[in-house]
Amino acid sequence: MKLLLKSVKILDPTSSFHNEIRDIFLENGTILEIGKDLKVEADEVIKIDNLHVSQGWFDSSVSFGEPGYEERETISNGLDTAGKSGFTSVALNPSTFPILDHSSSISAVRAKAWGHAVKMYPMGALTIKSEGKDLAELLDMKNAGAVGFGDYKSPVSNPNLLKISLQYAQNMNVLIQSYPQENRIATNGIVNEHENSTSLGLKGIPNLAEELQIIRDLYILEYTGGKLHIPTISTAKSVALIKEAKEKGLDVSCSVAIHNLILTDDELKEFNANTKVLPPLRTSIDTKALIAGLEDGTIDMVTSDHNPIDVENKKVEFDNALFGSIGLESAFGALCTIFDTGMAVKLLTAGKDRFGIKSDTIAEGQKADLSLFLPDEQYVFTEKDILSTSLNSIFLGKELKGRPVGVVTSSGHLLAN
Repeated sequence: MKLLLKSVKILDPTSSFHNEIRDIFLENGTILEIGKDLKVEADEVIKIDNLHVSQGWFDSSVSFGEPGYEERETISNGLDTAGKSGFTSVALNPSTFPILDHSSSISAVRAKAWGHAVKMYPMGALTIKSEGKDLAELLDMKNAGAVGFGDYKSPVSNPNLLKISLQYAQNMNVLIQSYPQENRIATNGIVNEHENSTSLGLKGIPNLAEELQIIRDLYILEYTGGKLHIPTISTAKSVALIKEAKEKGLDVSCSVAIHNLILTDDELKEFNANTKVLPPLRTSIDTKALIAGLEDGTIDMVTSDHNPIDVENKKVEFDNALFGSIGLESAFGALCTIFDTGMAVKLLTAGKDRFGIKSDTIAEGQKADLSLFLPDEQYVFTEKDILSTSLNSIFLGKELKGRPVGVVTSSGHLLAN
């Protein structure tokens, strides 16, 4: 298969073609030639005004449902959604039914994704059934292809369990994730504890629930060593705590969900269950601190935190709705409302090394791993922009800037309609 990308602007600081408009000619997933006005025979030509390409985007936290919740999202449709949203690789959360907590389950989901243009890297559950009681068989799952371990949206309540897992994982050189919430503080809260939760009569989750857990986890990391990843932080104090830990030399990384960068708990006033996410939407003080944390490198990566929820579990009373929002389709357009294109691309390509995923520069002779996008298109995000099976997007009705076009990888290419 010979493919020609015509007159594309290359955004890749590691490439000699950075910020230049060139044709890119590929055969069977390998970049053969990059140049101006190439005279080649191609089976397919992609030519779109103002088309940009970058190294492939990576999302460190996606949920697809399958196995167990196929009505929410299958692996096949989830990967199609990721590719058409510009992502060439995703890390799959173990939040399936049954939980991905043993080697055969890791092998099974990898087989489902085999040969797809988008690479899927499964995370194994840290504990059996993600119940936080006993460590899962981490080594067996690593050998089966797991790139790290963590219980999705479920904190490690037992500090000794986190200590042991960090010590054990050092021999395997893998990443341990610890979700930042102290449930005995959060109790049965569902939104940010602040003025809006009080006025709306909704039970709140205080910032303290997140920050107390992070303080504990960082103390344990300092004692044990190892590699710790704290997913989806949401408060200003959390940024400060992780910045201090990094200055002390601790091997810690963190991510932030894109919606927590942009939206605040003012969204709750409509009682729209799509705004019920975990961690909850906080205040403008927190969003500003999170943005600053990305700009100074304290926060390592962004994630869509894509979590499809079927209509039966979202179109219900706010208290009873499940937490979660889809986010792959809106990720780039949302980021470009607060960052310039270069910064948005930098954030979307970050995180691969932390998960042991190789990055390839855009150069002749390299295997293709390209994200395609239009950076300047402005539009209102509606249901017609949703590619997922579930429709629970927190960004419905929001003005976005920048539209993903698709991906070209060594395993094929996908374009949005």
